[in-house]
Amino acid sequence: MVTITNENFSISKICKSGQCFRMNEMEDGRTVSLIAYGRYMEVTQDGNTICFDCSWEEYDRIWKKYFDMETDYAEIMSGIDTEDDYLVSAVEYGKGIRILNQDLWEMIISFIVSQQNNIKRIRKCISLLCEKYGEKKVAANGMEYYDFPTPKALAGAAVEDLYACNLGYRSRYIHETANSILRGDVDLELLQQMDYDAAKTELLKLCGIGEKVADCICLFALHKTDAFPKDTHINKVLATQYQEGFPFEKYVNYSGILQQYIFYYDLNFPLRPA
Repeated sequence: MVTITNENFSISKICKSGQCFRMNEMEDGRTVSLIAYGRYMEVTQDGNTICFDCSWEEYDRIWKKYFDMETDYAEIMSGIDTEDDYLVSAVEYGKGIRILNQDLWEMIISFIVSQQNNIKRIRKCISLLCEKYGEKKVAANGMEYYDFPTPKALAGAAVEDLYACNLGYRSRYIHETANSILRGDVDLELLQQMDYDAAKTELLKLCGIGEKVADCICLFALHKTDAFPKDTHINKVLATQYQEGFPFEKYVNYSGILQQYIFYYDLNFPLRPA
């Protein structure tokens, strides 16, 4: 068990922030379970005290980077323009959210699934996909779970069988993208070495990936924190709060983190007409 204290960490808000779809709140209201990098883990939080159900060796090797624990989020929040009332409110509301460093392949498929979809349905689709095509594993506590399917597993799936995972038209996108990766049309290892613009251009070569999905992958897998995904929530905020444009020049290299605060704020505390 690893126990740390951090006032800028909220496992509940991270779970609900729309960047990870294999993270679920448990019945006690304090614990979240997650499956990432082929492992099952539980995180329990009381106030600013966070307990990770793993060894220090595993925490240092996997979870410290996964939860972006070496980034100073307090410093980021302190740099917000105090005259921007909306952004100040969004950052305060979302305090504790961190940008996860997630598996690139999993994020490619997850955000293809996310198109024209809500978070609850995305979680269900990905769960079905993992149960059908992922490797079954057993955690140290006896919990059975499924790893995320490999490109080979999804490339070998029939498109009509993918439909059974409630993927709809996205089934073809997933099948073709998996085959593209197997052929080497896009190299996942090289992607991780590219800058934001180059990585986004490369991702756009994959079937079913447009601007918004590419930006989500850049932000949540490649940790390009200048990526600023624009979905319906963000576009609404930009139209109502930033009619002259979002001040990207003030927040170079971390506008994507602010995007996540804004998304979470609008998702959970909707704007009301004046």
